[in-house]
Amino acid sequence: MLNSFIFQICSLFFIILISIIYFFKKKIKTIENQVFKYLLLFNFILLISDIVSVYFIYHMKQYPFLNLFFGKLYLMILILWEVTLLIYVFVISENKNGEKNLDRYPLLLSGIIWIISCILIMILPLNFVSESNFVYSYGPAALFTYCLTAFVMLIWIIRLFSRLSIIKKQKYTPLLLYIGMMICGALVQFFEPSLLVVSFVISYVTCIIYFTIENPDVKMIEQLNIAKDIADKANNAKTEFLSSMSHEVRTPLNAIMGFSESLKEENLSEKAQEEVNDIISASNSLLEIVNGILDISKIEANKLEIVDNEYDVYKMINDLKNLTKARIGTKDVELKVNIDQTLPQVLYGDEIRLKQIILNLLTNAAKYTDKGQIEFNINCVFNQDICRLIISVKDTGRGIKEENINKLFTKFERLDEKNSTIEGTGLGLAITKKLVDLMQGKIVVQSKANVGSNFMVSIDQKIVANPTLKIEKETIIKETTNNYKDKKILIVDDNLLNLKVAVRLLEPYEMNIEEADNGDDAINKVKQNLNYDLILLDDMMPHKSGGETLEELKQIPNFNIPVVVLTANAIEGMKEKYLEMGFDDYLAKPIIKDELKRVLQKYLNK
Repeated sequence: MLNSFIFQICSLFFIILISIIYFFKKKIKTIENQVFKYLLLFNFILLISDIVSVYFIYHMKQYPFLNLFFGKLYLMILILWEVTLLIYVFVISENKNGEKNLDRYPLLLSGIIWIISCILIMILPLNFVSESNFVYSYGPAALFTYCLTAFVMLIWIIRLFSRLSIIKKQKYTPLLLYIGMMICGALVQFFEPSLLVVSFVISYVTCIIYFTIENPDVKMIEQLNIAKDIADKANNAKTEFLSSMSHEVRTPLNAIMGFSESLKEENLSEKAQEEVNDIISASNSLLEIVNGILDISKIEANKLEIVDNEYDVYKMINDLKNLTKARIGTKDVELKVNIDQTLPQVLYGDEIRLKQIILNLLTNAAKYTDKGQIEFNINCVFNQDICRLIISVKDTGRGIKEENINKLFTKFERLDEKNSTIEGTGLGLAITKKLVDLMQGKIVVQSKANVGSNFMVSIDQKIVANPTLKIEKETIIKETTNNYKDKKILIVDDNLLNLKVAVRLLEPYEMNIEEADNGDDAINKVKQNLNYDLILLDDMMPHKSGGETLEELKQIPNFNIPVVVLTANAIEGMKEKYLEMGFDDYLAKPIIKDELKRVLQKYLNK
């Protein structure tokens, strides 16, 4: 008798173990899971009925009716498991992502097969052989079950191979394995009827399905990966959209800021001069919003990287001081800058991101401080080759209520919605927090309403023992450098308004200016005259982009004219990209007068 039970007992143990793991683990609810749940259940019932059937044949020979009942019940449950697997095959071979409902066709087909099979099994005779160590069944009912199993396998094969291109390998492998094992099992039982391996084969394949297809951990990881891919695509689409919108916004903003800056040089009335300043201030606020949205979008899309280089710390601090003074404007606010005397001249880190963090804090202080002072402190703590910068921005501004401090770094959060005099989106501090985290630093806030705030940031930077960075003294821009009467410059832009703005900004320099509204026109002008001292070349032009135009210009014999890209594509990383393309320098739209002056001095004073 032990020979007849050994496979069933082992199989029952594994199915119980798999069932406990499966049903008690958290899993994604899908139609596959629902069908597999019934596969496990019917497999368990099949093993119980097989054990009971063998037991009754051995010990209840005086009840032939019960022997026949449990023998035929086993065959009916075997077919029930087979048709459930048939449903499962249809489910995994569906080509509809996220399909939650199963088509009626496989359900109807499986139901009809099982009902007809049950009727025929009840009608057809079933015989038993019972010896001292083994028992098995035979007869028309058993033969019909084996033939039906072969028929169902044929349906699986047709279905699998018709959908093979869309089914993952791990999904059809256990089914093909089952077919092979059933064939081997049939041959084994044909030559050695005492080995009841059918239930064992079914249980083994059910376990294989669990570990290759239905493992909750694997399925949850797959679902998480799908969700991550969807989120990444959405983030990429958002970033591309914002980049495109940035270009579209910057183009008209270039005209507004360019003409406004030029008007400041005109002999205007006091009222007109004030209105021009208001236009420039509003334009700067709009530009700040565009830049902030792009930054937060790139951070969320994980496209913002830390790029470390040597940089001049004192030059960065001087730039920050000048930018903050400009932001304070005419307010009765004093800016105090205190620098640790031990602070190295050159450090190694991401200067751009560090500067952005500090500037956001200083800008925020200038925005919310109407009178008093802003104290900008930089201290340092050394640990071998690491310099920990302790940056503090303390103001006597409006301060923050204690209950609002936790909201400071939330996107688009404005703590004083009623205050309509403060412009902005609430993105600055959210970006600052994300950048500090990205640089593995820490930020702390201390604030009291109507008293002031103190933002403290600590960020580690490497100390450069032998700096290769050349420290240049600040160059004083003399008035005489504004005169470039002997210089000739070519401006290339398909937007006529942008051409007009560029010409207007260059007028004070009294140079010879020529214009081209497309790449081909620019190439023809250069071929006819190589005496240009500088070319300002827009990148995003129809028919021939700035990059393509530059490639053709460099093919002209003896071409040695500096080419500066002039573009509204001003997202982070574009400057480096343009320099790699072969441009000598980079000017973003809207054109900043100081940047334009820097470019002219660099290339026209040689």
